[in-house]
Amino acid sequence: MKLAIIPARGGSKRIPRKNIKSFCGKPMIARSIEAALQSGCFDRVIVSTDDAEIAEVARQHGAEVPFIRPAELADDHTATIPVIRHAIEWFIARGESPRHVCCVYATAPFVSGEDIGQGLKMLIENDCAYAFSVTSYAFPIQRAIRITHEGRVEMFSPEYFATRSQDLEEAYHDAGQFYWGQAGAWLERKPLFGLHSVPIVLPRHRVQDIDTPEDWARAEWLFKAMQAQTEQ
Repeated sequence: MKLAIIPARGGSKRIPRKNIKSFCGKPMIARSIEAALQSGCFDRVIVSTDDAEIAEVARQHGAEVPFIRPAELADDHTATIPVIRHAIEWFIARGESPRHVCCVYATAPFVSGEDIGQGLKMLIENDCAYAFSVTSYAFPIQRAIRITHEGRVEMFSPEYFATRSQDLEEAYHDAGQFYWGQAGAWLERKPLFGLHSVPIVLPRHRVQDIDTPEDWARAEWLFKAMQAQTEQ
């Protein structure tokens, strides 16, 4: 069985009710559900939540909510892997056998069914533990600086001060959209970042982490701009 799991707890602090807040006319979580369904990859698309309102919105947009997530897996410190592991174990306990499992984040409005499908293809072709979305940093991380307690500036890696930007290795970061994994990798709590994972590289303009109101506003601007370009 190919299973999509969309984690969506109810206790967002910085942007209250973030998972179901309207994003360009639809609840944020609806866009992740639609991408999962449109990918055509899954036998089941479920939402793992502790919140009755989120569960209802998820059902209205085509996802299943077969259980309510336990409170101990819905606090501010709960990581992703235990949540996915709990969902897989729930299905196994009922006689179903997930094989390929994809975590799709509920606050990833730029996630696409096509990218999710590419992730499954990469997971299977490379026989790896995980395949997940990444994007490149816009600026060389080797030239990063910090502001000290005294209000001064220093480099994290001063050995690269005189190195030309074009001579520095390109770096990537987690795009925070989706994570395909073998069920066994999730159950074993294997770390996502390692040589057992392969990347699906996305363009930077389709990646936006949404943690603050400023992030939200920027994401809506980008989304509307991309919609307008598509309609031309």
